[in-house]
Amino acid sequence: MTLTPEQRITLHGFNNLTKSLSFNMYDICYTKTREEREAYLAYIDEQYNSQRLTKILKTVTDIIGAHVLNIARQDYEPQGASVTILVSEGPVETAPEESFEESPGPLPDAVVAALDKSHITVHTYPEYHPDEGISTFRADIDVSTCGEISPLKALNYLIHSFDTDIMTIDYRVRGFTRDIHGHKLFIDHEISSIQNYIPDEVIEQYDMIDVNVYQENIFHTKCKLREFDLNNYLFGYTKDKLSSVEQKEITEKLRMEMDEIFYGKNIVHQ
Repeated sequence: MTLTPEQRITLHGFNNLTKSLSFNMYDICYTKTREEREAYLAYIDEQYNSQRLTKILKTVTDIIGAHVLNIARQDYEPQGASVTILVSEGPVETAPEESFEESPGPLPDAVVAALDKSHITVHTYPEYHPDEGISTFRADIDVSTCGEISPLKALNYLIHSFDTDIMTIDYRVRGFTRDIHGHKLFIDHEISSIQNYIPDEVIEQYDMIDVNVYQENIFHTKCKLREFDLNNYLFGYTKDKLSSVEQKEITEKLRMEMDEIFYGKNIVHQ
């Protein structure tokens, strides 16, 4: 199909580097009975339905200064939702110099840059353990951009948009662009760690591990919440309704779940 001139998007000083941010978060809950489990999944499906997720992604679009071209969203049965937004850039001249600094991005009261040939997606995965009483909610968000600024500037807002026990964050720069002399550039900004884009008050709340492959422009950070209050993991009641033995058993199950997700492997029970 041939596009008409009106259907084509004008590229402004186009930058061919592709910068991809993958933000993966987990919320964990103890749901002892089928009724608790079903109530938790219903709550998650309502709290993070496609309409709410669309609002979150549109705010990300505002933060990075992009224009929405198309939105596709879907709620699934029995649970889960997906949203995909295709975005384009405005004039590159609107991008401020601070776009390249390693610092946390803004919360949604400012626009900081402009992008092109880009998309933002989210998929959610509520699920539960069949025997152990653990339910989890996972959301995967991908921000892929071509333009003057790293999508890491949206990371601060994404962290604040979810109740997060575990975060896995990946950032990669692909391809190359050229300067005015034809010299290839395989990255157009300095970066030493994703942690530099996370506010200090958030970093203080998490244990973090970095795995970076600088020569390949690949950066990885994973985070596990440090403080543990059992009341935050019970759905519909508080720990004073449980015996000390029950509190200990549930705490151990929850910590095991968090450790397995954080380290990416099953831990053998002793």
